[in-house]
Amino acid sequence: MTIEREISVAADAEAASRFASYDTQDIWQKDKDHFVHPWTDFATFKEQGSLVVAESEGAYIYDSDGRRYLDGIGGLWCVNTGYGRSEIAQAMADQATKMTYFSSFGHHTTIPVAELSSVLARLAPGPLNHVLYGSGGSMANDTAVRLIHYYFNMLGKSEKKMLITRTNGYHGSTYMAMSLTGVEYDHIGFDVIGEPLIQRVSGPDLYRRPEDTTPEEYGAQLVTEFRAKVESLGPENVAAFFAEPIMGAGGVLMPPPGYLPGMREACTEYGILYVSDEVVTAFGRLGHMFASEDAFGIVPDIISSAKGLTSAYAPLSATIISDEIYDVISVPQAEGSVFAHGFTYSGHPVCCAAALENIAILEREDICGHVQRVGPYFGEQLATLADLGIVGDVRGSHFMQCVENVADKETKELFDPSVHVGDRVADACEKRGLIVRPIAHLNVMSPPLVLSVEQIDWMVETLREGIIEVQADLIAEGLWSPE
Repeated sequence: MTIEREISVAADAEAASRFASYDTQDIWQKDKDHFVHPWTDFATFKEQGSLVVAESEGAYIYDSDGRRYLDGIGGLWCVNTGYGRSEIAQAMADQATKMTYFSSFGHHTTIPVAELSSVLARLAPGPLNHVLYGSGGSMANDTAVRLIHYYFNMLGKSEKKMLITRTNGYHGSTYMAMSLTGVEYDHIGFDVIGEPLIQRVSGPDLYRRPEDTTPEEYGAQLVTEFRAKVESLGPENVAAFFAEPIMGAGGVLMPPPGYLPGMREACTEYGILYVSDEVVTAFGRLGHMFASEDAFGIVPDIISSAKGLTSAYAPLSATIISDEIYDVISVPQAEGSVFAHGFTYSGHPVCCAAALENIAILEREDICGHVQRVGPYFGEQLATLADLGIVGDVRGSHFMQCVENVADKETKELFDPSVHVGDRVADACEKRGLIVRPIAHLNVMSPPLVLSVEQIDWMVETLREGIIEVQADLIAEGLWSPE
């Protein structure tokens, strides 16, 4: 298949007129001059600027010149029910017209937040029946930290403050959430809150586990390491453990068999709260509304969620806590005192209306069932890329996948960062009409959950073409040899 055939440009008169109305150069210049992008590579941005995304539909985005791209990253792990959902837009418009906003501070509520809180309590595992709202995953995790410390203070255990996270774990970009994050590359040039408050243990990496170690043995080793860390710090000093069920931005790193239940058991034994960061994995990405129990057999004390909660139609996060935690924090700490946490936009009614309609679509169209049926096929097809020379590992689950590119498949040696192999593959795919996410030497895929088998086939074939092109370029530049 040719690039020209697959990058379609809107051809009908109405669409052509609409796209012609966008002044791409003007928008590109304004963006380059004034918008400081998240995760910007300033080495190239000041010259190249940005692809101007103007419209979207289903699993596709369109640039301001009318070129169509299959969105292989679902916006950023978040456009779960797909683009152009008029039902969600209408629910938001109706709510904004009826009652845009009122403060949720103190003893005031709105209908959407009350309804959504009840729905989340129904969907969440076990006794997780109470919800605090924010506007993104970082805020959900920040809320969890502040709440955990308050919880132990209320129990008279004010020394119990330390938080354990994992190497390559990702928990957000606010100061606290990024300090929890264990992706070393993200900390270059920035400060972190650091020790002794935040402690690290090894995160799982099955591809690079010790030789002659089974996945089960590797998982047991990681649990043993965690237990040793807690013992060295003193269980009386450790408040919580934060873990993504599958580590997302750190490289779509899968948990070894038995590892997460082992960590949950250890946390319970030591009186440590287990926080499951489901900002990415919740609301269908792995075929379940929440993955902690249904996919991995654990019931955490707290779940952090965002992204797929509204399918990115509005910014909203939910920190969902257990009855036990709520029973402690809901007792007044002093005469006349209040629970002094929350935000102006906590439980914003328009955002909650979007979430309610989004969840209704997920349930009505059985999108979780679709992911359970089609997700394994997606993984199987991506696994066929392992025959390519620079593809060292293909991993993930359902609609959360990753290709790891290496310079040497036998030794698993990485390319020098200056080669920008992940960016090269992403660029080769983009010019063919496919968006994949580069993270250093990785390429990550997290498409909308409505992707069809035919779209998956095209996506994998296009990714193959992109990698083959990059391999040829690397050979020509003397940066890689297939031998």
